[in-house]
Amino acid sequence: MLKKGLVILGAGLLIAPVLAQQAREGGRMLSRECRREVVQLCGFNRGEMRECLREKKDQLSQPCKGEMMQAMARRMQQSDTSTETTARARTIAYGSNGAQKLDLYLPESARPARGYPIAVFVHGGGWSKGSKDMVQQKPDFFNAQGWAFASVGYRLLPEAPVEQQAADVAAAVARLKRDAATLGIDASRIVLMGHSAGAHLSALVGTDPQWLGSNMTDLAGIILLDGAAYDVAEQMRQGSFMTKRTYEPAFGTEPARQARLSPTLHAAAPNAPRWLILYVSRRADATAQSNALGRALQQAGAKVQLEGVDGESHMTINRELGVPDNPQTRSVEAFLKSL
Repeated sequence: MLKKGLVILGAGLLIAPVLAQQAREGGRMLSRECRREVVQLCGFNRGEMRECLREKKDQLSQPCKGEMMQAMARRMQQSDTSTETTARARTIAYGSNGAQKLDLYLPESARPARGYPIAVFVHGGGWSKGSKDMVQQKPDFFNAQGWAFASVGYRLLPEAPVEQQAADVAAAVARLKRDAATLGIDASRIVLMGHSAGAHLSALVGTDPQWLGSNMTDLAGIILLDGAAYDVAEQMRQGSFMTKRTYEPAFGTEPARQARLSPTLHAAAPNAPRWLILYVSRRADATAQSNALGRALQQAGAKVQLEGVDGESHMTINRELGVPDNPQTRSVEAFLKSL
């Protein structure tokens, strides 16, 4: 794996995007010194970092370049592990479109009489990309807690607007509930979990009854990982140019539509009863959006646990969920036990 990474570095074709991603995601993958070196060279702006590293990668110290290659090798290994994990999943269609499928992972422990409780994961990707396959160690983590785990694929922009994406998430939950007895899961203990855009969709489905209808009562809880767009108009007002480039294709510019797709504005009861809202504490927009949603849910009677996570990035809070002894793993494990 490392040799392959070095070939990429020598070719100079793919290393800039990889370096940009590593510099953004940093976390435990790069030392503090290397992250500081990248920031000093290219700054914090994501839009500019890729081109900067493409031009200036040779100015990084050899130790930092070495760390980059090792980090890339680890990420490639994680991708391999994710592919192997997916191979043991049972894939279930919940609609006629090729994207409308979910992967179900069951524990190897003895099945409870009522079936396994289940965590249903909705991936991120700015509503326009992402895959149900990239689950990292999540299935093993949840299965070890005695929970089934499902990863939902859904239609993406530009094929499907956000309204259809929320409908897809709801349809996946409905399919799991309908066939719960056959699948070996407990239809009364469903936790919906999402990251980034997936957190927005999970929050929308967990607050607005139009999506799940009577099935909303089967949601035991919601877990949100560094979500966004809980209040679309507010985040677009405060966001950067890059934020607006992501949000306008998803939500348009019509205030009424933005409001319909804002979970915070649907937080009046009924809602899912329990919420764990995790956000990266150094991200101002995620902090503000998460706290506003949490307050609105609490005012409506939901039980909400809000936690800012230090030392993680927008990507690592999701990618490293299930890795032992990090804050998001501990929080999710405690939340599951409380259910």
